[in-house]
Amino acid sequence: MAWNEPGGGNQHDPWSSGGRRGGNSGGDRGGNGGNNGGNNGGNNGGNNQGPPDLDEALKKFQDKLNGMLGGGGKKGGGGNGKSGGGKPRNSLALPGLLVIVALAIWAASGFYLVDQSERGVVLRFGEYQNIVDPGLQWNPPLIDDVRMVNVTRVRSVSQTQSMLTRDENIVEVEISAQYQVSNPRDFVLNVRDPALSIENALDSALRHVVGGTDMIDILTSGREILGSSVASRLQTYLDSYGAGIRLQTINIESTSAPAPVIDAFDDVIRAREDRQRTINEGMAYANAIIPAAQGQAQRVVEQGQGYRESVVAEAQGQANRFNALLTEYRNSPDIMRERMYLDAIEEVFGSTPKVLLDVSENAPLMYLPLDQLRGGSGSGSVSSSSSSSANDSNSETIDPRVLDSLRSSQGGASSSSNNAIRREGR
Repeated sequence: MAWNEPGGGNQHDPWSSGGRRGGNSGGDRGGNGGNNGGNNGGNNGGNNQGPPDLDEALKKFQDKLNGMLGGGGKKGGGGNGKSGGGKPRNSLALPGLLVIVALAIWAASGFYLVDQSERGVVLRFGEYQNIVDPGLQWNPPLIDDVRMVNVTRVRSVSQTQSMLTRDENIVEVEISAQYQVSNPRDFVLNVRDPALSIENALDSALRHVVGGTDMIDILTSGREILGSSVASRLQTYLDSYGAGIRLQTINIESTSAPAPVIDAFDDVIRAREDRQRTINEGMAYANAIIPAAQGQAQRVVEQGQGYRESVVAEAQGQANRFNALLTEYRNSPDIMRERMYLDAIEEVFGSTPKVLLDVSENAPLMYLPLDQLRGGSGSGSVSSSSSSSANDSNSETIDPRVLDSLRSSQGGASSSSNNAIRREGR
């Protein structure tokens, strides 16, 4: 049977002796004083070789707590079993201790840590107080409400909408916006739901800009202009809301026609590209031809101007020459008349191949064939066979009277001298 089983005969504690049992019973009869005496008697009466009793340790703690709060008139038995009086209990001591413990817990719960990427917005009973910086901070709990706002994280929102353009066509636009919190106070207090607000503002700005743009511009070259216009208008909306948000970028992800007609729009776009390519080729050809034509036209103009200037200058020179000759003619008419006659004869006979010889006198006359010398070296360097044939032809073309006169005056000159007297005719 167990030692602590009710009704059992073995009531002894296995870690204590019988004296301890007697001490405990004596303590029960005599109160606190008797308890101490019984314990002392029990300890003296037996050898304690085991761990302390849990009930006894709990009772000692309660006694110490009662001593701190004040005695409550309990009876205590000493060694003689007489009762003794205690200090009167303070009724406010326990509530005060509880209040102190509660205040300590409340104060300790007011410490918090603000991360480097965050700012804390402090609200005291719902009213804005200040913004706390990163680090260890303290605010009175249940009085101040601290709302953490991340000011470095880049948030994003995206939409895909179908809307009408200015030329009454439907276009699908996929757009995304990246933004950051620039003012934590406005971000927390001025707008109830900042994410929903920026979505609505983005939709409004996009529809306004698309509604004022033609569809072909949205699908082709106007996407960059569309993005910048939407960004400017959206930032204006957010500033008017006081949302404390600063836009980073606006990206036009895609622009396309509705699915049922996208093939037709692709054909239109390709046709426009072909048209533009043809225009570019024509412009390139024009840029190559027009400068050349302009250069030729300028050259013709300059040639005409040069010809005009040369003709005018020649006419002026002839006029000046005529005036000079007129002056000299007035001074000496006979001399000028003879000089002009000789110049005219020289000009007229200078281009004819005929040679005139004056044979009125019987003096020997030599003829130098200057026309053949001017004609080329081949005509000047002739062989003996060709010279004989030339003499025969010259003798036929020269007047017989001239030949008779030359033969009689020279008296049998050599054939070489006869070859020198020539006359050509055409």
